[in-house]
Amino acid sequence: MTFPVTVTVENGIALVTIDNPPVNAISQAMRQGILDAVATVDADTSIEAAVLTCAGRTFVAGADIREFGKPPEPPHLPDVLLAIEASRVGWIAAIHGTALGGGLELALACHGRIAAPEAKLGLPEVTLGLVPGAGGTVRLPRLVAMQDAIDMVTTGKPVAAAKALETGLIDRVAKGNLVEEAIAYAVEMNRSGKPEAVSKRPPRETPDDVFWREQEKTIAARARGQDSPVEALQALHGSVTLPVDKAFDAERARFLRLRDSHQAAALRYMFFAERNTGRPRETEGVDPQPLGKAGVIGGGTMGAGIAASMLLSGMEVALVEQTAEAAAKANERVDGILDGSRKRGLLSDEARDAAMARFAAHDTYDALADRDIVVEAVFEDMDLKREVFSELNRVCRADAILATNTSYLDVDELASATSVPSRVIGLHFFSPAHIMKLLEIVRPHAASPSALATGFALAKKLKKIPVLAGVCDGFIGNRIMSAYRRECDFILEEGALPQEVDAAMRDYGYAMGIYAVQDMAGLDIAWAMRKRPAATRPADERYSRIADRLCELGRHGRKTGAGWYAYQDGAKAGRPAPAVEEIILEESARLGYERKPFTADEIMDRILSVMQAEARAVLDEGIALKASDIDVTMVHGFGFPRHRGGPMFAAGYRD
Repeated sequence: MTFPVTVTVENGIALVTIDNPPVNAISQAMRQGILDAVATVDADTSIEAAVLTCAGRTFVAGADIREFGKPPEPPHLPDVLLAIEASRVGWIAAIHGTALGGGLELALACHGRIAAPEAKLGLPEVTLGLVPGAGGTVRLPRLVAMQDAIDMVTTGKPVAAAKALETGLIDRVAKGNLVEEAIAYAVEMNRSGKPEAVSKRPPRETPDDVFWREQEKTIAARARGQDSPVEALQALHGSVTLPVDKAFDAERARFLRLRDSHQAAALRYMFFAERNTGRPRETEGVDPQPLGKAGVIGGGTMGAGIAASMLLSGMEVALVEQTAEAAAKANERVDGILDGSRKRGLLSDEARDAAMARFAAHDTYDALADRDIVVEAVFEDMDLKREVFSELNRVCRADAILATNTSYLDVDELASATSVPSRVIGLHFFSPAHIMKLLEIVRPHAASPSALATGFALAKKLKKIPVLAGVCDGFIGNRIMSAYRRECDFILEEGALPQEVDAAMRDYGYAMGIYAVQDMAGLDIAWAMRKRPAATRPADERYSRIADRLCELGRHGRKTGAGWYAYQDGAKAGRPAPAVEEIILEESARLGYERKPFTADEIMDRILSVMQAEARAVLDEGIALKASDIDVTMVHGFGFPRHRGGPMFAAGYRD
């Protein structure tokens, strides 16, 4: 039997080691082991200090996911941490990898903290609909400024070791061997005396009521209906206004209440769904093709984003455009994306230069002759794409994987343009491709297990969430979106206006409504898709002409200064347009509708009903492997509120 916590003693220093692979998650056995270690240390008078460290690649990275959704068994983490604080000797946390959630709370209970330079520390409980439940909101503002505490607790974003040192979250960053320096720190602490426990220290700041009201207003707007960020702020407020013991109790009560909430259940569901998207059985045990060298066809917004995503993952990328001038512009786009990452602090100057050194834009297909995988990202036109695949078939290696980024078109037909259709797959990226996490991997009927395995390997390399989709018009996401977009147009015909539909969706938790999204993406692309089946559309099929009429007027969205909304002087936020309302009213009259008002709930009921009906059809037809795959697609590709779990979760589906 192996024990997750061991204690060794040398020269008066106890080395308390946690070893619970793969990420040292906090389990019941670990909690008991730490509590036993405290007792062992306190009982041995030869021990002068303790160093808490972790085996493997990380410090404690959070709770044991096997205990998610279950009542925790004693000893409870808050009691374990109080025991550390009250220990006879000082404890030093030696942090490497990540210290997240309960892992960071564990480090906060120690009397000192030292971290490896690459370590990251955070309290991500809000992403699961929770707040810290073991004193994190009480101890944190006694070490860092309140704004830093608020940023960490309400966003869940981790901070790097250098930032943690700057803010006061840790005391030192190791320059060499982490454990050796932690032991040296413990020796120093023993000489100078054990510091006061963090929870016994006064808060660094006690802001006034105006500060808290302004913070709550800002965070509530950003949360878009998710409860836990506001609850986390309120926990911090209590931590500096209540006596410490009462603050501990209030935080724990808040944690337990949120743990049993519908939002927490939805977010736990999404946590697992994102990590367990369906893989085709035929790829089990199949090695993917190498992914060192990639090619991209098309240097527009999508192609440049795909190229940048590959470069950021360390790949070498050759991009092909039609002309030298277009290739030069593509080079500028890719360079701009990488420079934007540099300016946001995501890339160093050296890393940005190294990425661009692995990139070249060309005006000839011959540059793709040595590529492992090539992704086509040209305009959504079947004839053009077939021509591209014919050229790829001519120049690419026989074992190279060929992929299309099409949003709607038949990948089987594109595969037929090659002599080896088994190596063709769909890789549907979402814009901006270097940021959006979702990647729909479309499986044509002839696709080989190796081609599919390579698609999933690429998703992993690019740090994206892969969802397998079958071939149909729009695959999973765009097919469902097209259905509820049509329903939204019908709602306009019956009485609502675009701004009312968008407002209802924002109230539900979307960042943007469907009409603002269309304006951002461009109305002309969807217009082209609607034209394809126009000749064969049944005469009795309900069809809204509103969007077509806007496009006929040149209102193609934000890029033309007018779409569903008006965009004056290049503004990103649109204003209601009288011309659009006039078209809507004309269409209502033409169809004989007596317009009626819609409440936000009525609008969302209509949208969700159609969304769920189409999603059920997608599942029944085998286009998606699992209901949760549909939810992952709608959350990460189409803005469905994550804290609501996706349309299938909302309808009661569980895998």
